[in-house]
Amino acid sequence: MIFRLNKTLTCLLALLTTPLAYANAQQDNGAALIAHGEQVAIASDCQACHTAPGSKTAFSGGYAIASPMGAIYSTNITPSPQGIGHYTEAQFARAIREGIRADGQHLYPAMPYTSYHLMTDEDVHALYAYFMHDVKPVDQPNIETKLPFPFNLRFSMGAWNAIFGSTAQFKADNNQSAEWNRGNYLVNGLEHCDTCHTPRNFLMSEKQDQALAGAPLGSWYAPNITSDPISGIGGWREDELVSYLKTGRAVGKNQAAAGMAEAVEHSLQYLPDSDLHAIAVYLKQTTPIRTPGESAPAYSYGKPVSVEGEVRGDAPNNAYNALDSGAKLFSGNCASCHQPDGAGSQNQDYPSLFHNTATGMIHPDNLISAILFGVRRTTQDHDVLMPGFSSPSYVDKLTDQQVADISNYVLHNYGNPQVTVQAGDVAWIRKGGRLPFLAAAQPYMVPGIAVGIVILILIVIGVRLRRSRQKHKL
Repeated sequence: MIFRLNKTLTCLLALLTTPLAYANAQQDNGAALIAHGEQVAIASDCQACHTAPGSKTAFSGGYAIASPMGAIYSTNITPSPQGIGHYTEAQFARAIREGIRADGQHLYPAMPYTSYHLMTDEDVHALYAYFMHDVKPVDQPNIETKLPFPFNLRFSMGAWNAIFGSTAQFKADNNQSAEWNRGNYLVNGLEHCDTCHTPRNFLMSEKQDQALAGAPLGSWYAPNITSDPISGIGGWREDELVSYLKTGRAVGKNQAAAGMAEAVEHSLQYLPDSDLHAIAVYLKQTTPIRTPGESAPAYSYGKPVSVEGEVRGDAPNNAYNALDSGAKLFSGNCASCHQPDGAGSQNQDYPSLFHNTATGMIHPDNLISAILFGVRRTTQDHDVLMPGFSSPSYVDKLTDQQVADISNYVLHNYGNPQVTVQAGDVAWIRKGGRLPFLAAAQPYMVPGIAVGIVILILIVIGVRLRRSRQKHKL
């Protein structure tokens, strides 16, 4: 009797505790899924584009993404009715991978679905769970993107996607290591490095045969990150790459600015070291591509040079516009931080100007842009700030010629002496960089279409007149 009673009590206890245990297990699984989704969001750098500068509400949109065709405003991706709160998981996946919103409208590839199509089902599912159950909903309307004709015709992206797009998901290469495959997935998928570092054709699609070979990016230049030892990162040690990805700085090599600084600030510094090493392993094994005209690594140029003794006291105290050369402009505007000999501060928060990729590249865009727009980068261990010498700024506002003079002084003493900057180059950088063919042709498209229609009408009229005359002859 006692045995049966104990057995009954055990069964009752099991019935009472099983739902609780199941609920706890489900809760743990849900928490793990959301945590996984947060890591995918970080690796995909969602916050950098979907949070406006200065905004206190993450993922609420409103960030103006500069494109050659005009500003493209990021959307609210919080789970509010004005965001993606009404998206099903299937609709969410389609937006991520194919660039098509829930209402059927096409997204512009400023949203890098051209890379996110590689995202696995597991990561998409986790990302959806994170946004729907952990991100705070923000009722903020989207800012409408208004590109000029014909770029405002979103349906045209359907044809562009049909020609250049892909819906293939990531597939591991069994001939490579798990670390290499993880690096491949991160570089070409989640972190979408290819969208900035791969040059584009005249229709703004990535040139797949030049993957990661470097490309202009508005006022800046995304450098070659293939394994080439001259033009790319072939001469970087793996630990230097990891340091750069984690902190935005590799001493004696480079410092992150602009879009790369944002990637470090919002994404890369939060990745586990295993992922950073995987990225480094993959990049070190990419196909090497040499940039034409480069014969030595960009970081190999330059040495300490100081002309401070020559320029100090060269003009009287009451002289007007006494900074009339690159050397004097450098002394007055740059030497206090980068030191008179260009060696930078001892802790390299103000980096050396020699052995520096920004001054050694064949493309001087990043040097010019750093002078004009400055550098801002925040990581867990330090905050880097260089003011920009253009409006608005709290330092001197330099003219195009003055920026060119400083650039040439820096290049010829600390960087690649084969490169020379003209005032016109600075003017283009100040305006956002030289326009690609498609954007440059835009002002002529409407007149061109009008002329084409007129020609077509004239041809139709001519054909009808000819047929009419032939009938009269008969």
